[in-house]
Amino acid sequence: MRAVASKVTSNRMMSIDNPREARRIIRAGEYTGHTAAIAPEFLQGNLCILPKDFAVEFAAFCQRNPKPCPVVGMGAPGDPSLPDLGDIDIRTDVPRYRVFKNGTLIDEPTDIRRYWSDDLVSFVIGCSFSFELPMLQEGIRLQHVDRNTTVPMYRTNIDCVPAGRFAGKMVVSMRPLAPADVIRAVQITSRLPAVHGAPVHIGFPEAIGIADLMRPDFGDQPEIQPGQLPVFWGCGVTPQVAVEAARPPICITHKPGSMLITDKRNAELAAL
Repeated sequence: MRAVASKVTSNRMMSIDNPREARRIIRAGEYTGHTAAIAPEFLQGNLCILPKDFAVEFAAFCQRNPKPCPVVGMGAPGDPSLPDLGDIDIRTDVPRYRVFKNGTLIDEPTDIRRYWSDDLVSFVIGCSFSFELPMLQEGIRLQHVDRNTTVPMYRTNIDCVPAGRFAGKMVVSMRPLAPADVIRAVQITSRLPAVHGAPVHIGFPEAIGIADLMRPDFGDQPEIQPGQLPVFWGCGVTPQVAVEAARPPICITHKPGSMLITDKRNAELAAL
């Protein structure tokens, strides 16, 4: 593990390899930024916490939409632990959360203990940050990692398959790549369906309803060099859009870019 100061500046990316140490710092409230490139060998997850009455329908929504919503972990009602993913307390171990009531965002706290109840069920959905290490190891440059920014994410015109009260359009994350890197990126990410797998679209953002790449719906504005192609992957922020339609009395998610860092190694996820 690389050395890290005892107090971490909240908006400066941590340089740390150990997921337990990363969670300790986050749990202490000492880091509230994005998690790209933190503990890069380990699975990161998007978060969606719902009342038990909505959990079955949400699980069906994820099953029907595996590209943006691959479930990698699920908690028991009222239990904030996720032992299959590590020594986790879901109430404190994400850098920043989003709290929705009746589909409306009301808060972005750094812990959710005051919102927790025995009725809540946690879902962890695979995150595309987990396929970035093998891309970097192949020499593929990722602009948001180089710039220490949050990957840009966009609402699209791609319909998700509805399930009960959950429906909506797919959200995608975008990474601009040189044409020579695009094919290799497809090969690498195709092996990792648990963290969104292969891209859902390459080039021509207007074809999937994105009018302006410089105005992402979530994350930071990208920097696209001449000759680069925008490459789009299904994104685990998609459930946040579905929550707007379902309007549960309460739903808690991660702030886009600020993920749960688990103890499960990315290498365990490879399908081939």
